[in-house]
Amino acid sequence: MKKTELQLNIISAEKKVFSGAVSSVVIPGISGSFGVYPDHAPLISPLQEGIITYTVNGKEDTVEVKGGIAEVNDGVVTICVA
Repeated sequence: MKKTELQLNIISAEKKVFSGAVSSVVIPGISGSFGVYPDHAPLISPLQEGIITYTVNGKEDTVEVKGGIAEVNDGVVTICVA
């Protein structure tokens, strides 16, 4: 994976929602939405109801969520959604 990309994994209890390389992702954290880009610092954050927006090859896509938790670590963003 290029240094300009992140590996994004969005999963629910029922299925894998999305898995692939993205250039950015905006996540609805409980303190407000925040963006994650390549070389982002590690973090864990609970999510509030909202929309995850991610960019693949310059095109934005979205996933509506009721809540969940996100982890960012070493270029990998894993989001478990409700």
